[in-house]
Amino acid sequence: MLINERLLQFIWQFQYFNKNELATNDGESVQVITPGQFNSNQGPDFSNAKILIGNTTWAGTVELHIKTSDWNKHKHQEDKNYNNVILHVVWEDDGIRNPIAIGSVPASEHNKDSLFVPIIELKSRVAKILLQRYEELMYSTAFIPCEKSIAVVPGITWKSWKERLLAERLLRKSGIVDTYLQQNNYHWEETFWWLLARNFGMKVNADAFEAIARTIPLNILAKHKNQIHHLEALLLGQAGLLEEIFEEDYPVLLQKEYKFLQSKYNLQPIKLPVYSLRMRPGNFPAIRLAELAMLVRDSAHLFSKVKEAASAKEIRKFFEVSSNW
Repeated sequence: MLINERLLQFIWQFQYFNKNELATNDGESVQVITPGQFNSNQGPDFSNAKILIGNTTWAGTVELHIKTSDWNKHKHQEDKNYNNVILHVVWEDDGIRNPIAIGSVPASEHNKDSLFVPIIELKSRVAKILLQRYEELMYSTAFIPCEKSIAVVPGITWKSWKERLLAERLLRKSGIVDTYLQQNNYHWEETFWWLLARNFGMKVNADAFEAIARTIPLNILAKHKNQIHHLEALLLGQAGLLEEIFEEDYPVLLQKEYKFLQSKYNLQPIKLPVYSLRMRPGNFPAIRLAELAMLVRDSAHLFSKVKEAASAKEIRKFFEVSSNW
């Protein structure tokens, strides 16, 4: 089978190869202490690796290629980002040596052995059954290629994986909250308002709805809390949805109210577009913003109520609103 670089990175990351008597192409013994962390950004494939080569422990980055000559094809010898590569892992060694970036040392020293990156080849060290299994999964026509393999996963592994997913999700979500708090000087109610609006936008319009909330501070909302047409005018106007020529009375009213409020508070509509293509009518951005306006009007101290709620069911009741239309 044809191996690709992503599969090679996977093999290295999880050390799925025979490490017995591992050696460089120059015959020096190699022991992988830490393979490093996978890097999806610019630079070598793995960072923070620790490798024992001969009698010396090296710390740095690891680069992977299908063939040794790919190092030169990708011009890594001209890129200083690859100066701290301590090991070049290849599927097949085609006999090409890999110099570090030529601009980092005097030209007179370019031929010294110390300026070449050690190389190890994995082609003969990876089990054929692993490659066959990979090929089966890649060419499977099933919706989830590994669905029939789930029964062989130990229960403790399955449970640990789900718990880890939950922990990662909570960390990611709490990280977003912490970022918002830093941006608004740890104003919890304002942060709640941003997140509330973002979630009303659902997946497609989340960024746009959050941007709208950021342009309308809570103190402005509080001044117009009891006037639903003011709230709708603010939200729809900031979304850029009141810029058309309307014939119906209510949209014309909202348009006039928005122009007044825009001038009063020096508001600028958001630059992000709002989308309605391929959506059900109930998810159209105008409808969702009207529902958000109704929630603001009917909910007093919503942040405190959510914090003090005893169950998720109780919280859901707070959001049972419909638009004014």
